[in-house]
Amino acid sequence: MAENYDLVILGGGTGGYVAAIRASQLGLKTAVVEAGALGGTCLHRGCIPSKALLRSAEVFATAKAGDTYGVITEKVSLDYQRVHERKESIINQLHAGVEMLMKKGKIDVFDGFGRILGPSIFSPMPGAISVEFSDDRENQVLIPENVIIATGSRPRSLPGLDLDGERILSSDDVVGMTTLPESLLIVGGGVIGVEWASMFADFGAKVIVIEYADRLLPLEDEAISKEMKRQLEKKGVQVVTSAKVLPETLVKGEEVSIQAEIGKKKSTFSAEKMLVSVGRLPNTEDIGLQNTTIKTDKGYILTNKFYQTEESHIYAIGDCIGGLQLAHVASHEGIKAVEHLARLKPEPMEAALVPRCIYTRPEAAAVGLTEKEAKEKGFKVKTGIFKFNAIGKALVYGEPEGFVKIMKDEASQDILGVHMIGPHVTDLISEAALARVLDATPWEVAETIHPHPTLSEIMGEAALAVEGRAIHS
Repeated sequence: MAENYDLVILGGGTGGYVAAIRASQLGLKTAVVEAGALGGTCLHRGCIPSKALLRSAEVFATAKAGDTYGVITEKVSLDYQRVHERKESIINQLHAGVEMLMKKGKIDVFDGFGRILGPSIFSPMPGAISVEFSDDRENQVLIPENVIIATGSRPRSLPGLDLDGERILSSDDVVGMTTLPESLLIVGGGVIGVEWASMFADFGAKVIVIEYADRLLPLEDEAISKEMKRQLEKKGVQVVTSAKVLPETLVKGEEVSIQAEIGKKKSTFSAEKMLVSVGRLPNTEDIGLQNTTIKTDKGYILTNKFYQTEESHIYAIGDCIGGLQLAHVASHEGIKAVEHLARLKPEPMEAALVPRCIYTRPEAAAVGLTEKEAKEKGFKVKTGIFKFNAIGKALVYGEPEGFVKIMKDEASQDILGVHMIGPHVTDLISEAALARVLDATPWEVAETIHPHPTLSEIMGEAALAVEGRAIHS
């Protein structure tokens, strides 16, 4: 039996279900095909569970330092099973919310694996979807006017470092652990690697981070990388950069041991478990792309600025197209794709306007260009930096570390980039993102009245610092 739809979305993760809701709002008959659970990686194995764990780690670290706040606590201990249960409770609550939104939008959800069919009796063009169920049900065929591929991604590894779920772990494996390892060796010092490093260090584990590049967070501003390294080392994390891991030296026993080449020397590193955090791979195999003219590059689906593939009625969004692999990016891509196929003429999304967040302790966040990128593009850059240790609310919180850095173009006066590391900066970055959308200048940010005492005051001070006019420095 076949059923007709205006839109069928392959994948019910953050990008897919948000696209479905927007399509429903526009009156499109919509279906989502999802082989796993609605919410995808972000809800079940990524954003939400990792941030729930990070919050528990933050509370634990704060409780241990309670005497600095005049709160005397004795024998603070960690029950990691309860940490795990709290995380699962949050996931379940949000999952139920997504299911409710699907029902509210009258969006049909098919709990199976979807594949794109070529031209057939169902449709003269590629795009009909065959849904394969995990039980004994016969395949269901869906005939859509349009398709959005939102199949996401999965953790990748390195040749020779086969993920076994026991000793050699992916981020998916770590988020599901119910016991805390005494030590953890993290291969990869990007966003995911430093988040797990911060978390497990706060939980009391011994942590080693090995990064191939010459600094942590190699895609972020160098000032953020330097401060992140300092903060991680301050809490006991061993950070090793410019290091090439040698998979052929891997030894698995009671501990995991591996060598890394650092310059002309080789060093051995050991821990109870190893987390491989070296990026992600697109989930584009076996979804029927061979039945279409859709082009890929290294598995990533190629699209235009409105997320159309070579088949103009088939769109692709989120991690499976590469670019910024962030949940909020996938959501906005989904909305843009739906509005484009509905002929609403949306504006293309600009990567330079996307805020990037790192949920370590302290947090880091950025929007726009790094200083190096700005100079490479020929801008004459002027910079202002203001530290949190001069912000009253940061001292009240007991978190005075870090700074905000604002860069402007001297010719246009427009803000080029904002980079932050410090308390709650993943919340503060939205003001900077709005400033970028509005092509604001530091003067306009400084003219905005920031209430006292708040952490947001640092935005006004950093903006004044661009012209050497900061009040509290």
